[in-house]
Amino acid sequence: MSNFLQTLAGQKTDSIPFWFMRQAGRYLPEYRALREKAGGFLAMAYNPDMAAEITIQPIRRFQMSAAIIFSDILVIPHALGQHLEFVAGEGPKLDPLTTPEEFKKLNYKNFETTLTPVYEAIKKTRNMLKSEGLTETALIGFAGAPWTVASYMIEGGSSRDFLKTKLMAYQNPEAFAQLIDILIEATAAYLIKQINAGAQALQIFDSWAGALDSHQFHQWSLQPIREIVKIIKQSHPHTPIIGFPRGAGQNAHIFAQEAGIDAIGLDSATDTKWAARALQPLIPVQGNLDPVCLLAGGDSLKRAAEKIILDLGQGPFIFNLGHGIHKDTPIEHVEQLVKIIREAKP
Repeated sequence: MSNFLQTLAGQKTDSIPFWFMRQAGRYLPEYRALREKAGGFLAMAYNPDMAAEITIQPIRRFQMSAAIIFSDILVIPHALGQHLEFVAGEGPKLDPLTTPEEFKKLNYKNFETTLTPVYEAIKKTRNMLKSEGLTETALIGFAGAPWTVASYMIEGGSSRDFLKTKLMAYQNPEAFAQLIDILIEATAAYLIKQINAGAQALQIFDSWAGALDSHQFHQWSLQPIREIVKIIKQSHPHTPIIGFPRGAGQNAHIFAQEAGIDAIGLDSATDTKWAARALQPLIPVQGNLDPVCLLAGGDSLKRAAEKIILDLGQGPFIFNLGHGIHKDTPIEHVEQLVKIIREAKP
C-alpha cells in the first residue's frame, strides 16, 4: 500500500506523502501544449486519452504520492443539463438558475453519457500508472460539494460575495434544499462510479464553505457532505474520502468530527499548530502551503514548508497546498518544494 493510502488509513509513515491541488495544469509546458492542441478545457476533460495524459504529466516530473484525475467540479451541473462553457480569461460560465422554478430544468437524461468519459479516463490513468512503473502513485477521484456547486449554478460562474446563492438559501430554504438534495444524489452516484472505474481515494471540494456562517455551514456544507459520504460508504466502506472545507475556520473541528470523512484538507489560513492539537488526533490532515508562497519560491518557501512539516509531521499527514497551484508558478519552485518534502525527517 502506498504511503498516501497508509496515511489516509491513519498511519504515520516514514516518508511524507504529497500531492498538490491543481498539479496538472497551466504551469506545466506539456499541459499548455496539449491544451492548445485540444482547443479548450472541456474538450480535454471529456477526452479520456487527453485527461489521462494530463493527469499523469506531473507524476512523471515529480513522482507525487497521488495523482488526481483531470476534470472539473462543474461536470455535475453540465451532466444535469445546465449549459457550461469555459471562457478564456474569465473561467466557467453557466446559464444561471435565477428562480427555484428553473431547478426543474435539471434532469438525468444525459447524465451517464456526459460523465462516462471521466470514468474512462480513470481506467486509462490506472493502466498508464501501471505500465509506466508508477504503481506507488495512488489515484484520486473528486467532486465538488453541493454548496459550492450550487453557488456556481445560481451565480452563473464565480462570485466574490455569493449574493444570489445566499439570498435564495435565506429567503427560500425549502427550494434551495431541493437543489442541494439533487446534488447530493448526483454527486454520490458520480463518486461511486469513479471508485468502480479505479479511483483509490476521493476528495470532496467545498471551495466556498468559508462564505457560510456557522449555522449555514452546518446546514449546507457539513450535512450534505455527510450524506454523500454515508451513501458512498454503504457500497465502498474502505475507500478513503478527504473533505476540503476551504475557509471553514473553527468549523473545521466539527467538520472533522461529524462529516464522516477519513481526512481533512486544510486551507492556508488554518494555523498548523492548532490543527495538530484540534484536528490531527481525530483524523489525518492534509495541507496547507499558501500557493503564493510556492509562486515566490526561495527562502520564504523553505521556511513555510519546513514549519508545516514540523507542526504536522508528527502524526498522519499529507503535504499539499492550501488551494491550487498558481498558473505562473515556475517549475523550479515545485522542484524545490518536492526536494524539501522528500528530505524532511518527520
